[in-house]
Amino acid sequence: MLENVESLMLEYVSDVDTHARSLYEKIPKGKRLRAKLVLKIAPEASESVKLAAIVELIHAASLLHDDVIDEATTRRGIPSINATHDSKTAVMLGDILYSKAFCELTAFSPFVARKIADAVTKLSAGELLDVEYSKALQLNEEKYFDMIYKKTAVLIEATAASAAALAGKESAAFGLYGKNLGLAFQIIDDVLDITSDSEKLGKPVLADFKEGKTTLPYIYLYRTLNDADRQKLIQLYRKELETGEALWIKQKMQESGAVMKSIALAQELGREALDAIASDKNHALEKVITDMIEREF
Repeated sequence: MLENVESLMLEYVSDVDTHARSLYEKIPKGKRLRAKLVLKIAPEASESVKLAAIVELIHAASLLHDDVIDEATTRRGIPSINATHDSKTAVMLGDILYSKAFCELTAFSPFVARKIADAVTKLSAGELLDVEYSKALQLNEEKYFDMIYKKTAVLIEATAASAAALAGKESAAFGLYGKNLGLAFQIIDDVLDITSDSEKLGKPVLADFKEGKTTLPYIYLYRTLNDADRQKLIQLYRKELETGEALWIKQKMQESGAVMKSIALAQELGREALDAIASDKNHALEKVITDMIEREF
């Protein structure tokens, strides 16, 4: 069924014009996590493929805008649209994907349409918070979670709740599953920026810190450091790291247990997500949680 989602996404973009289609085809597909959720929660629902295509178009649009904001030159190891063309093109392609997704969303029930639309509003607010927080080292854990909820988890939450509504299941329970999945997903992303390698990530390691993103492992790390090491960490913020400086950060991460503490929290969120939908006995959704936490990229 995922192939049907891909075909429908391409059909939606083709409805706009051929240039939009040619640009869209240059965007790497990614994991299609949101589409997979819809198909696993509501496999029999007649509108599942359409909802999956819509949320993936929205996600793709948000990534196009995100790359412009971050001035990223690659996306999943492939040159980004803003790098191969320009930022104006990337922004407008993102706008096309958003607009087409909302146009198709109007055919759904008011509950689903509003749920997804509200999530996109919050997603944009999350992007704004991300920009604001990147101006200085951000060490407030509550603000971090508010930002990643809005930027990452809210669309996954809305996707799961909407899919449940299509299947006649309890939307609140599946919404909680989606929210926790989204939070855990982002935490693992933050961890992999530190522990993985550039080839697997499709971007340089420790890129988050250089770009001004203070992620959960850094918040945990800062709390364990003495005053001198705290000052050193602050001095390295948003800096092009030399080899020795990057090794110092990785060593301190290991010594402090900041990475393992972050992973443990992601695992706890995963368990809570599965508890929320335990009565559904959906082994495919259990595997989504496991695969997400244990992934290497």
